[in-house]
Amino acid sequence: MTEQLYLEDSTVQSFEATVERSLADRVVLDATHFYPTGGGQPHDTGTLAVDGEQRRVTGVEKKDEVYHTLAGDTPDRGTTVQCEIDWDRRHAHMRYHTAQHLLSAVLLREFDAPTVGNQLYDDRARLDCEYDRFTETDLADLETELNALVDDGLDVRHYTMSRERAESELDTQRTRIDLLPDSIRELRIVEIGDAEDPFDRTACAGTHVGNTADLGEVTVTDRTTQGAEKERVTFELAEPVTDGGREHGTRERDRRERGERGSGGGTTADERRVSASRPDDTREVDG
Repeated sequence: MTEQLYLEDSTVQSFEATVERSLADRVVLDATHFYPTGGGQPHDTGTLAVDGEQRRVTGVEKKDEVYHTLAGDTPDRGTTVQCEIDWDRRHAHMRYHTAQHLLSAVLLREFDAPTVGNQLYDDRARLDCEYDRFTETDLADLETELNALVDDGLDVRHYTMSRERAESELDTQRTRIDLLPDSIRELRIVEIGDAEDPFDRTACAGTHVGNTADLGEVTVTDRTTQGAEKERVTFELAEPVTDGGREHGTRERDRRERGERGSGGGTTADERRVSASRPDDTREVDG
């Protein structure tokens, strides 16, 4: 079974692996940092090299194993390969997936509008939720709130939890754990914000940035009706800001190694919120 290393560290851009299965146009590796399509997040792309000869990784899919589709000949079983992830694409997906978590949380808190679907790209994202119809004022308020959360510089972290414990300690309706297949016995929980009282807590297997400050400015671009009491909200993120030429992905790794927390200060988004009393934060987003 392929070790899914992307679940532990989303910042790795290159790694070494061994081919466990070689098919006509696909390989299975003993371990991988390539993210497979799932939860509205597209798969990673990149290269797989043998003795300096590169093959493009054009698709990644998780079934019984994680399959890497290659353009070119597939290396034999037992071959050691050098893998490189297309970082611009991956980092964009990390940013959009994290922003989608924030949007889902704000929609649930402020509009009681649970997320029912989402789709991420490297330059935009959309989210479907249960709601009658958003006004232009609603969209403007959403955008303001999302950018306030970006400015707050909230930490993003993940951990695993047994399904039994999650069902006993978390609000299963809001996390939608009850909708997950019974075969999933261990959940990956992603939290944003204070460890004791996170702004968002979500069961998710996607990749994310390490801090909301790494998202860049959020622009809510549109809304459309998707049927009875179902709305679609689309948004875009500004290009990530660099710090002395260093990309945010590098700074995420630096923060983790130093054990630093987010640097949000001053008035927080929670303090700015109009409604001070809301239901439990926990919920589950496709991921």
